[in-house]
Amino acid sequence: MADTSPAANCMDKLKSYVKTPKGVILAAEILVSLIILICYAASSYGGYTAVAICEMIFAMIFFGIFMMEMDKQILVLNWLWTDLFRAGIGAALYIITSLIAVIGGKGDGALIAGGVFGLLAGILFTYDAYTIYLQVKSGSQHAAAGTDDTV
Repeated sequence: MADTSPAANCMDKLKSYVKTPKGVILAAEILVSLIILICYAASSYGGYTAVAICEMIFAMIFFGIFMMEMDKQILVLNWLWTDLFRAGIGAALYIITSLIAVIGGKGDGALIAGGVFGLLAGILFTYDAYTIYLQVKSGSQHAAAGTDDTV
């Protein structure tokens, strides 16, 4: 007898979403953010952990929303543009903080490692923003409602 509980349904959605290109990118963003968080927390100066925490949480939220297909149910937000801003801001923040950490991490190996992983995360977030931009450019989002009164 098949398990039709909500937890089993959620696990099926998780397994199928992780196999999609967007699911792979979001899962990689979560994993890299966790690695960066660990590196920054292990360094003597853990002040850069805020970027890793915020970006990991935002990636988890968007992963959950897209996995459960809530973006098709909650139409108040334009999820494509919101995800583009999330990825673009994440890329900028990771690149800036990682360059600061790598340049100023004299003798602190954990801080330098977090900075290097942060640069890789910046590239990953930039790639995510680029793929979202291609979706926006191709028009694969919901069409906006017309503003004129003609039918």
